[in-house]
Amino acid sequence: MDDAAPSPLSPPCKDALHELYHLLSGEVDDAKRAQIAEHLDECAPCAEPYDFYAELRRCVQEQCQDIAPPELLARIQAAIDHESNA
Repeated sequence: MDDAAPSPLSPPCKDALHELYHLLSGEVDDAKRAQIAEHLDECAPCAEPYDFYAELRRCVQEQCQDIAPPELLARIQAAIDHESNA
């Protein structure tokens, strides 16, 4: 059994993993997106968590699409109208 400690992540891996949330949220600029995408294309250890979080995000977006009842929407609109006319 190998008791050696795992090697630390290289700087590109640390950067890519740190930026996953921002990448998936669309919060990085085009240059940063391209840099991370290039790294993910070449690095399976980083691509795996990216794929997981991308799929998780997609599932949450699909499943969490509750719509407020029409009565609630009407009450909210009435309150907004009342405040606008005050």
